[in-house]
Amino acid sequence: MTRDVQLILAAQAARAVAYGFASVLLGVSLAENGWSPGRVSLLLTAVIVGTAIMTVFVGSYGDRIGRRRTYTLLFLALSVTGIVFAFSDEFFVLAPVALAGALSTDVVESGPFTSLEQAMLPQATSAEQRTHVFGVYNAIATVAGAIGALAAGGPTLLRDQFSAAPADERFFLILVPAGLCGVLAAGKLSGAIEGKPRTGYFLPLYKSRKNTVRLSGLFAFDAFAGGFVVQSFIAYWFSVKFDVSAEVLGAVFFAVGMLQSISFLVATRIAVRIGLLNTMVFTHLPSNLLLAAIPLAPTPGTAIALLLGRFAISQMDVPTRQAYIAALIPPDERTAAVAYTNSARYATRPVGAALAGATQEAALGLPFFIGGGLKIVYDVAIWLWFRRVPLPDETKEQSS
Repeated sequence: MTRDVQLILAAQAARAVAYGFASVLLGVSLAENGWSPGRVSLLLTAVIVGTAIMTVFVGSYGDRIGRRRTYTLLFLALSVTGIVFAFSDEFFVLAPVALAGALSTDVVESGPFTSLEQAMLPQATSAEQRTHVFGVYNAIATVAGAIGALAAGGPTLLRDQFSAAPADERFFLILVPAGLCGVLAAGKLSGAIEGKPRTGYFLPLYKSRKNTVRLSGLFAFDAFAGGFVVQSFIAYWFSVKFDVSAEVLGAVFFAVGMLQSISFLVATRIAVRIGLLNTMVFTHLPSNLLLAAIPLAPTPGTAIALLLGRFAISQMDVPTRQAYIAALIPPDERTAAVAYTNSARYATRPVGAALAGATQEAALGLPFFIGGGLKIVYDVAIWLWFRRVPLPDETKEQSS
């Protein structure tokens, strides 16, 4: 791997640990401060909206400002976010900071950071190594995020031993060193990762506009379907349906994270043999059938086995999707294309999550059927739409 790739992976790992830690700490600290469910929901919505807004900004102006400079500014914003969240619990202070887009509850696809990194990584590696690099990139984020989430129990353990230990929200300061690590990494990146700046046009897409619009629509549909089966809903379903304890669920979802990290690396090997699009579709389809089968499971053990089977293959489309966009889109338009396709995903996922709450009133397991069914529609649609689109870089990778 080149030095630029190593620097991006190191910055991403530091951020993922902080995000995994903060995602758990946020809910705990807000509950301890007496926030109502409605207010918590509003703040989380602000985080999601801020992620989408800043991602669009990066897509529109990232190359104009400069990728290294934009990367630095994002990590500085992360440090500032950590300071504000550590020393304030006022909604009208936290919400505007959340809207700045530096905070995320997703360690793998974390808004403007991810969009910028997915544009920079192809510039820092060869076409033959691109899919492998994206596999490593996502595996590192998953493992680091899982470690961060496990470490979130540390403040409570510390307080059990030392009564004078700081309040939970003070530990948001972990975002400060994570941000500073990113700033240092950004400062050492070479000019090779920069894109060609464009001026005088808000939507910097020319050759790739048609494909970007199509992919944005498809990815938005897939994310909408995924919103029906977010992790919090799955945990709720297991708790209500089978009375599975929080400790067991924690172990299950840790195992899910490990399976996902392995699947990212396996996907890159499969893609070399059968192609990026084929890997995206033909690993996603069976995972969605397993998803739809979960509510039919007669025992918790069977349901957990189906869940683990699903997640062992369901995320293989993530590194291959990222590599597919990099191969399809010209280098000078990648920042915009990645940002807009990611923004489409961020915009629709909360809608699916909101509708999941309504559909489970009709039948507790209905979101599994709806989510799995809609995702199958997505798989068929992207296959029919893009199966004849040539990818010259992929041909190089398969022949190497």
